[in-house]
Amino acid sequence: MAASVCRVGSTVGRALAKARSPILLSLRRGQATVTYAQSLLGAPETRLSALDNGLRIASEETGHGTCTVGLWISCGSRYETEKNNGAGFFLEHMAFKGTKKHPQMALEQQVESMGAHLSAYTSREHTAYYMKTLAKDLPKAVALLSEVLQSNALSEADIEQQRSVVLRELEEVEGSLQDVCLDLLHATAFQGTPLGHSVLGPSQNARTLSRQDLVDFISSHYKAPRMVLAAAGGVTHEELVGLAKQHFSGVSFEYEDDAVPVLSPCRFSGSEIRMRDDDMPLAHIAIAVEGASAASPDIVPLMVANSIIGSYDITFGGGKHLSSRLARLASEESLCHSFQAFHSSYSDTGLLGIYFVTDKHHIDDMMHWSQNAWMNMCTTVTESDIARAKNVLKASLVGQLNGTTPICDDIGRHVLNYGRRIPLAEWDARIDAVTPRMVRDVCSKYIYDKCPAVSAVGPIEQLPDYNRMRSAMYWLRF
Repeated sequence: MAASVCRVGSTVGRALAKARSPILLSLRRGQATVTYAQSLLGAPETRLSALDNGLRIASEETGHGTCTVGLWISCGSRYETEKNNGAGFFLEHMAFKGTKKHPQMALEQQVESMGAHLSAYTSREHTAYYMKTLAKDLPKAVALLSEVLQSNALSEADIEQQRSVVLRELEEVEGSLQDVCLDLLHATAFQGTPLGHSVLGPSQNARTLSRQDLVDFISSHYKAPRMVLAAAGGVTHEELVGLAKQHFSGVSFEYEDDAVPVLSPCRFSGSEIRMRDDDMPLAHIAIAVEGASAASPDIVPLMVANSIIGSYDITFGGGKHLSSRLARLASEESLCHSFQAFHSSYSDTGLLGIYFVTDKHHIDDMMHWSQNAWMNMCTTVTESDIARAKNVLKASLVGQLNGTTPICDDIGRHVLNYGRRIPLAEWDARIDAVTPRMVRDVCSKYIYDKCPAVSAVGPIEQLPDYNRMRSAMYWLRF
């Protein structure tokens, strides 16, 4: 099968993208180039329709010879209970093991004959099944996705076979200490709530999940109003709508006994979790406060603030000439091997934090300067900081969506989060509207004098006491 059918597992830190420049700029001699602002306004429109059962269809026609089409579902580990935590991830493994019409071999041959790539991923709030293929094969791709979603065989033999695969993957993920650290951060920050669940689930559940558990999960959550059929590339919206009516009109929109699942609020708890292992060479540490939800108006100022803090890796050049103050300190004082500011946003909350990797002798210093960077965001942000951060953020938004798959993912997630695709021009205008005062006010709202959540793995003897880290979340100012 080569790489025709693949999966994307844990999504901590996965961000397929935010935006791209979709028009080609001519570089031929004597022909005027297009300005950045003109390129944003010239971006293809994202068209949105809906079927009678509530399933939404969204597409962007870019004129490529290829396309990506997929189903994005408002369903992830947040919708699971302690008993079935990991069901979504298990279903991701089962997705390409055959349907009632096509056994696994026939399904793989179908994908292979099209030269396509069929993939899936699960996150805390979303699940996606998508295919990248030639534009002319869009009808076949939609038909296969329909089969995978609605006619999955879920045979007992395949389920038992996948148990060992899932358990092996759980063991492999334990070797990715960034994933471990960020999963622990969610577990302590949202303890006692569904957002504290790992996407992969515990190994005990992987051993005990039954076929009926998976069937119940599908029937409870795979409903038409929670689905988006998204496509990008060489597609026409009218054709996509026709294919959706043909293959997805039968997707149920009713819940048994009208028991529509409602997400319970996930409270944030300032707390810490430590896994000390002095035999490990490096410490992996994350500190975070409760951030803004995906639809919050505060999201853009926080994105600008994170761009000011930036990221760093020991392989970076630049040293004392790096634009981020924290990166300059990290380079000059050898504070860490790497760090990155992050903001994981969900439907009603988020995590705003800094993750860093350092040796056991610089934990205290790196934690001090990380929190100092936060305090600077709340008190002393300047015009030059904001101007630089805006350029960095715009470049990131425009540059990351460099193909039909990231665009399609962006469309699917935006429609689920916002009910529409936010165009690049709107993002650009919202970024331009950010002022230093706005960043200071928003950061003070979310960071200043707030209880942080902390997770740490490795030789962490030098990690400060929680009360000391809490006391560094404000400055005594006169």
